[in-house]
Amino acid sequence: MKLRIEDDTLRLRLSAAELEEFAQNGRVEGAVHFGLSPTQRLTYALERGSELPQTLPDEEPVQVHYEPGALTILVPFTQAKTWVETDQNGFSHNLPLAENQRLRILVEKDLDCRH
Repeated sequence: MKLRIEDDTLRLRLSAAELEEFAQNGRVEGAVHFGLSPTQRLTYALERGSELPQTLPDEEPVQVHYEPGALTILVPFTQAKTWVETDQNGFSHNLPLAENQRLRILVEKDLDCRH
């Protein structure tokens, strides 16, 4: 899975195999290692929510969970299912942040990927 970070934008691109893993398991993850220690890495993941609604009406549908060394983008079940099962190439969401900033999240299929 490719992760691109630029300013306040996160972009994930999934290959066909990663898309299949996400469809079956509800989660796909990758990691970037920065040193010899196992703690010197950044793990990033795309995760599908459960079938039961997890958000309250005033919460954002796509969420980002961050803790040191781990970044997870959580997508509602119905949105993830539609994306995986149709020819929809991707989806985006603008997550409001503090001080009128926004985090732009893009998740796309990278089906022409040959690596």
